[in-house]
Amino acid sequence: MLQTRTVEIGTGLFVLLGMGALFFLTTQTTGGDDFDADEIFTVEARFENVGSLRPRAPIAMSGVTIGRVTSISFDRENLEAVVVFVIDSQYDQIPDDSDATILTSGILGSQYIGLQAGGSDTYLEDGSEVLFTQSAILLENLIGKFLVNAGGED
Repeated sequence: MLQTRTVEIGTGLFVLLGMGALFFLTTQTTGGDDFDADEIFTVEARFENVGSLRPRAPIAMSGVTIGRVTSISFDRENLEAVVVFVIDSQYDQIPDDSDATILTSGILGSQYIGLQAGGSDTYLEDGSEVLFTQSAILLENLIGKFLVNAGGED
């Protein structure tokens, strides 16, 4: 009877430790890396497909978070997703011909917008629009294309 009780207590502790580890991981991986800037400017970009991009997603340039997505809406006239984001004013010398790409952090990570600097002498400012964009690459589409191509070969 004592051995059964010891196994039950050990199992209970193992489950509690597992739940605690899961709670720790969820709190550490969601909502981190808060972006706070005293002065910001707003920029807009249009994409054919935003994938699973969400508001509060980071805006990064050279791996450094410089802003956050504030809203995502659908333009019914042009049939495009409109992403509005803010950038910290200390990064006010981003060329206006820069391009924005929706990227994924890791294999199954969250999506963010990566900015690649252009070569223009004029810079993004409040109310600007990034004209060169590349939509999200969807893993489902890549797998589907691979399977179709693999199935067509004998």
